[in-house]
Amino acid sequence: MEDFLQKAKSSSRVLNTLSGKEKNRILREMAQALRSNTMNLMEANALDMAAGEKNNLSSALMDRLYLDEKRIDAMAVAVEEIAALKEPVGRVLDGWLTEDGLKIEKVSIPIGVIGIIYESRPNVTSDTAALCFKSSNVCVLKGGKEAENSNQAIAKVLQAVLERNNLPKELISLLPDSSREGVAKLIKMDKYVDLIIPRGGEGLVRYVNDNATVSVVKHDKGLCHTYIDKDADQDKAIKIAINAKVQRPGVCNAMETLLVDKAVAAEVLPKLKAEFDKAGTDLRGCGETKVIISVDDATDEDYDTEYLANILSIKVVDGVEEAIEHIVRYGSGHSEAIVTENITTAEKFLNNIDAAALYVNASTRFTDGGAFGFGAEVGISTNKLHARGPMGIDGLTTYKFKIYGDGQIR
Repeated sequence: MEDFLQKAKSSSRVLNTLSGKEKNRILREMAQALRSNTMNLMEANALDMAAGEKNNLSSALMDRLYLDEKRIDAMAVAVEEIAALKEPVGRVLDGWLTEDGLKIEKVSIPIGVIGIIYESRPNVTSDTAALCFKSSNVCVLKGGKEAENSNQAIAKVLQAVLERNNLPKELISLLPDSSREGVAKLIKMDKYVDLIIPRGGEGLVRYVNDNATVSVVKHDKGLCHTYIDKDADQDKAIKIAINAKVQRPGVCNAMETLLVDKAVAAEVLPKLKAEFDKAGTDLRGCGETKVIISVDDATDEDYDTEYLANILSIKVVDGVEEAIEHIVRYGSGHSEAIVTENITTAEKFLNNIDAAALYVNASTRFTDGGAFGFGAEVGISTNKLHARGPMGIDGLTTYKFKIYGDGQIR
């Protein structure tokens, strides 16, 4: 492990010699290589899908795992979009002249070696590798066991492009020891690794956060809420709620709990139930919800659960204050939404909830690097320091100060 990480650390110096133009050209080569290897990637993915069926993976995990021509092309497009972004490294973020005559520049630089631990989705391999390469960082990737064949195939395609350009393949590496013990070693290798980004289940994130000696940016669970206010446009509210839950239930920005103002609950809940029934959503609700529509009981455990499945908890609340209280108690700091035409109520919601992304009259499903214009993301950070929300290339940089003098002493 130490030998492997030492090589990764050493290779980072090579990236500092590459211009933004060169990096973009290589990224475009990587995108084309992904398309050219579509059949190979699909064959590797088929092995993972077969193993997933054998191991009874949930439908949500199987959906995350699956690759077809369309998804592989989307991976290539994401790499091209990353190449098209402005250069994140070497930018003068600020500059000033001190009273001592020193000229100070605050300049963006790469973080260094970044370990990324993730589950299920093979596209994360190409997304994060491209983001790290664009921002001049070395990446050490640890994907989930369920996507092992897919991840290896994707990494080989990207490494082949590096080698064709006389660059060390260690710039984009898969962790050689993918066991729990291997992860335990990786997160303590602060001599060689500068940042760990865990994205996945609550247990994984907690384990990494509790045991790492390397700095961690958490990409924690997405327990997201949508609140339908008494002043909501109900057609808008129904459309947003349905999208937030059923468009892709197995992702972290999908809604897990729907809050409805009791002033409009009797009117809007039957309409919502009709639409959710069409989508096959398993609905669970509080006592007041059950008086209005026929649903199963929602418990405190339900309100505290990230389902990542087509299951929805519903709670009737007494206005925006109770909605805020519920979200403060159960929310994970990921994404929260209010549907209302009342700007005062909307601002109260925005100002009293602490989350990475807060929406007025829009679906939480937009919390995504691509949707935010970042090209792709390493994940959705629920940290408050360094990076928050969709973490794109700017979140993969830090800065240093360059000070220019003319013989000054203190």
